[in-house]
Amino acid sequence: MEVTEAMMTNGTCRYYKEDAIPDDVLMRVLDAARYAPQGGNRQPVRLLVVRDPEKKRQLKEWYLQPWNAYMAAAKDGMIKIGSGELPRVLTDADNFANAMDKIPALVVVCAVMDDIHPTDMDLDRPTVVYGCSIYPAMQNMVLKARDEGLGTTVTTLLCHFEPQVKALLNIPNGIATAAVVAMGWPAKPFPKKLDRRPLSDMVFFESYG
Repeated sequence: MEVTEAMMTNGTCRYYKEDAIPDDVLMRVLDAARYAPQGGNRQPVRLLVVRDPEKKRQLKEWYLQPWNAYMAAAKDGMIKIGSGELPRVLTDADNFANAMDKIPALVVVCAVMDDIHPTDMDLDRPTVVYGCSIYPAMQNMVLKARDEGLGTTVTTLLCHFEPQVKALLNIPNGIATAAVVAMGWPAKPFPKKLDRRPLSDMVFFESYG
């Protein structure tokens, strides 16, 4: 698949078949993460694939706690989501949350913190530079999954439960969890075009805005 097509049709997958991912396909997808850019070629990313039904069930139970709170707030109007019925994106995301343990693979994206050098720690805002050496690897993996015909969902809600997740999966000290990528064969077709803001809303020259 041409890379531009992969980028432009790789929407978040909320509905999955339960069919297993063959090992050779999965390894090709995971291998793509190795070639992402990261600071100093320190290669801090580690990928932990969870396929065990009981572990996936536990991850889903933790995930549902912040997700159900978000849904309740949306239904009560505490979160602006438009008028009328819940938007389809929330309905789809709710289906994903409640079927999370049935998805063939949950890839926990981890980072070796000693191998990351953030340059924005002294600024008066939360650091974002940490992610620069982590998330490009995840994006490589997601694009390669699209090339193989696999759907993916990137979520960070389980970071609320990092100590519990680390204990469940034997993740040692010094390793952080940065995201979870759900992966499997999509039960619905890939989108032909993603709904995105126009380029003029996000690109400026010489001066912001």
